[in-house]
Amino acid sequence: MQEEEYLEKVYAGFLGMNIGIRLGAPVEPKEWTYERIRDVYGEIHGYIKDYRMFSADDDANGPVFFIRALSDDARGRELQPQDVGRAWLNYCREGIGMLWWGGEENSTEHRAYANLANGIPAPDSGSAERNGMTLAEQIGGQIFIDTWGLLFPGEPSKAADYAEMAASVSHDRNGLYGARFIAACIAQAFEAGSINEIVSAGLLEIPADCEYAKLVCSVLSFHKHHPEDFRLCYHFVEEQWGYHRYPGDCHIIPNAGICVLALLYGNGSIDRTVEIAVMCGWDTDCNAGNVGTIAGVFAGLAGIPRHYRKPVNDTIVTSSVSGFLNIVDIPSFVKELAGLRLEREGKPPLPVPRGDIRFDFSLPGSTHGFLTDNPFKTIVKAAPAALEVLFDRMTAGERSRIFWKSFYRRADFNDEKYKPVFSPKAYSGQTVRARIFLDQWRGERILLTPYVRDTFSKEAIKLAPVAIENQAGSIAEFTIPDLNGSFADEIGFELTSHSPSYNRAFGRLLIKEFQIFGPSAYSIDFRKQAAEFQSVTPFSHHKGKWRLQEDCLLSESAGEASSYTGNYYERDYTFSAEVTPLEGESHLLLFRGQGTQRHYMAGFNGEGKVSIFIRDFGLRHLQTAKYEWQHHTAYEFKAVCIGEEIAFSINGEKVLTAADPAFTHGMYGFASLSGGKTKYREVRFQSGAPAD
Repeated sequence: MQEEEYLEKVYAGFLGMNIGIRLGAPVEPKEWTYERIRDVYGEIHGYIKDYRMFSADDDANGPVFFIRALSDDARGRELQPQDVGRAWLNYCREGIGMLWWGGEENSTEHRAYANLANGIPAPDSGSAERNGMTLAEQIGGQIFIDTWGLLFPGEPSKAADYAEMAASVSHDRNGLYGARFIAACIAQAFEAGSINEIVSAGLLEIPADCEYAKLVCSVLSFHKHHPEDFRLCYHFVEEQWGYHRYPGDCHIIPNAGICVLALLYGNGSIDRTVEIAVMCGWDTDCNAGNVGTIAGVFAGLAGIPRHYRKPVNDTIVTSSVSGFLNIVDIPSFVKELAGLRLEREGKPPLPVPRGDIRFDFSLPGSTHGFLTDNPFKTIVKAAPAALEVLFDRMTAGERSRIFWKSFYRRADFNDEKYKPVFSPKAYSGQTVRARIFLDQWRGERILLTPYVRDTFSKEAIKLAPVAIENQAGSIAEFTIPDLNGSFADEIGFELTSHSPSYNRAFGRLLIKEFQIFGPSAYSIDFRKQAAEFQSVTPFSHHKGKWRLQEDCLLSESAGEASSYTGNYYERDYTFSAEVTPLEGESHLLLFRGQGTQRHYMAGFNGEGKVSIFIRDFGLRHLQTAKYEWQHHTAYEFKAVCIGEEIAFSINGEKVLTAADPAFTHGMYGFASLSGGKTKYREVRFQSGAPAD
């Protein structure tokens, strides 16, 4: 398979997954029975809720983050179950987001995380012997594994093996067979000529005498004799394999029946497949997500109807510990996934920049999340290798903004399911560059004015207009201005024209590239932040209680606690904050954070001591020195990370240095290693070494 074809099929599969999740999420709760969905919505042929922005979902969180085990731990060797277990521990915030935290007796994922946190490695963390059959065979075994199938096109056995290892962190028995079956179906869909061929490939990867296989065969047989009526098949599955026959909140077997049913009766149509999965009820977002991936790969981009694709707009959000990674540009993620595959094959990976924004609109139909605030006057849509912005007969006094969302707030969402948290994707001091072609058909020349929107004041800060010539390519470049402790949540251009009503401006812009890159320098003013999604912007919190107090961030904890923000891929930087210890003995800056289990820390930790630590799935001292400090006294802490060198200063005096090669990049924030109370303010960040 050629690389271009592979990329497009992965793109279609990942879009299909997210379309299915988005379609099914509103009717996932148990109150939405098959009968109620039928009576309220009838035949579903489109989204049943019009979200402003769809919130996070565990069915997307898992596929996006758990596959990072390959690049974090299994680089250059075969995957092991505990590699995925480490990804769980590193990217999850305990008790919030990412997973269903429904209690260790109800939620398989909650139990598995607790096992891992208590030192029980995978696959024992998910074994039926440890957790019991009820938890081991819930649906989570197959809902997190889509990306493993996407990673191995035409290799169903390899996909099944990797999916089983990943699923064994939390599941066992039929839970693992579900992971193998779905991943194999996804892998086979790259080359299959029919849905039956896909399902048959999945069956070959699980024991013929297991309950999962018996279910699949029974649905295949029923479909063969009744190929026209999916509702008739639903009643068959409900009677023979329904929820009433299995323990737990969401057993895998009934839902597997819906997945196979939807694939067979959907017959390769992406839209019909996910619609049937949702109309059958039970775990609607999980089932529609899994079959959406399979049908998406099988049918390709051309098979995705516009009314399903457009609202997704190439963007999903997730709810890991990294607010930066939680804003997911789908085309960029697809290229990263393809890069993982190439690396596993010993080939050079795709040139996907990490940390910078680089959109080239090369994947068919890609929009990279661009929006307009005036769809009456500007129509934004994909064009071949470009984003097309059609401006429709604009006159003097009219304007339209074309922008990309660099930061999300609670007001952007209808709900806060799975508590996504966000750090900006772009910062003051960085360069924005766009390559634009103007194709204007009539009217006075349009004016293009760069702008950023301050997320605190909601003010659009306009910069110097960009000169663009008709029928020519132009480079529009500007610097994100200092926002005085706030951040930009929109970055783009304002279109205006001096055209009179008798000669209105009509034409189009083609944005062929859009980039945000370079060093940043900014501050965080806590008077301009807010408590959202049970965190304080722009941070995500792991353990402890974090809240705003006037111009400060206040942390209280009975034990360890940590907080994270910033560009996940930032390498060399200087980070400082005013730190006031109030109670307890541990008051630390955190830097080069790659998750809750991978980062450095420096600051006070014990009476009369200052230390630098590394946490790498365990804590180790790097350096310690004497320093007499007092509670209720403010100190300026500064950490400088350049290459392998770390320098830590207090009140302008360098007190500790260390050299360590473990972490070359990462987030920054705050931490404590024991119970206490700390106040933080005057946060400043600068790429590279300090100016002094």
